[in-house]
Amino acid sequence: MMSEQEALKCSSARNRGGVQRVEGKLRASVEKGDYYEAHQMYRTLFFRYMSQAKHVEARELMYNGALLFFSYNQQNSAADLSMLVLESLEKSDTKVADDILEQLVKLFSLMDPNSPERVAFVSRALKWSTGGSGKLGHPKLHQLLAVTLWKEQNYSESRYHFLHSSDGEGCAQMLVEYSASRGFRSEVDMFVAQAVLQFLCLKNKSSASVVFTTYTQKHPSIEKGPPFVQPLLNFIWFLLLAVDGGKLTVFTVLCEQYQPSLKRDPMYNEYLDRIGQLFFGVPPKQSSSYGGLLGNLLNSLMGSGEEEEGEEAQEDSSPIELD
Repeated sequence: MMSEQEALKCSSARNRGGVQRVEGKLRASVEKGDYYEAHQMYRTLFFRYMSQAKHVEARELMYNGALLFFSYNQQNSAADLSMLVLESLEKSDTKVADDILEQLVKLFSLMDPNSPERVAFVSRALKWSTGGSGKLGHPKLHQLLAVTLWKEQNYSESRYHFLHSSDGEGCAQMLVEYSASRGFRSEVDMFVAQAVLQFLCLKNKSSASVVFTTYTQKHPSIEKGPPFVQPLLNFIWFLLLAVDGGKLTVFTVLCEQYQPSLKRDPMYNEYLDRIGQLFFGVPPKQSSSYGGLLGNLLNSLMGSGEEEEGEEAQEDSSPIELD
């Protein structure tokens, strides 16, 4: 008599063999150039597998099919099957795992960077990665997306995803390259100041500290410090120390002393208002929400962590443009 475990192994092997035979036929169709017919066959099989609760087989078939269509530059078919990969994850309550996140980012990397499908795909992938809770997405997925966008030299979107990862070191290295290739020499301090303030607004003190240390050590235009030649870098250094100490008087004096540097970007004082509330017990301003453009930027950066129950989260994939 065959044990239950052996029976399951045999069943799994039969299923895998069946999937491989089907994949062989579909590959042959694509190689002949019958793209439309092959795409429809993939879709039919996907819904058949899903109705039989064969979620893993459905996902593997769609993933391999998407890679195949990408290799023949069939972007629309590939993007559609990529969405079905996400559907299989959503409907099977699959838990987040590194190998799945890497597959999703592989599909993302192959999509046309300017396609609306790519925006829809990343938004839905981030939503799945946090259990559809409306939070901003799993930090590991953000980190993988950030690195992919960095390779594409899409620095502003890469920065957005680094902010929602826990990879302060990677973020700093990207910002060094961003500053060197796109920024003015006079702005080297502003690239890292913005990142540190935004990490602090997201209550990520450790990444704020790592991004500052790594950036100031690795940027070729920054002389070794502290103290630094640039007053804004000295302000950020003191701010990180003050956040650890939590003394409101230190924070207040610091902000007053460095006002000339802080006036270089109108967002700095907005961020510092928020940091004052989070780390130094400063009460919120009378108006409950920030207005205008600055408010929109702050909300897109921080909205999800603080929003009311039932409120819709910000669009996950939109970058923060603050240059």
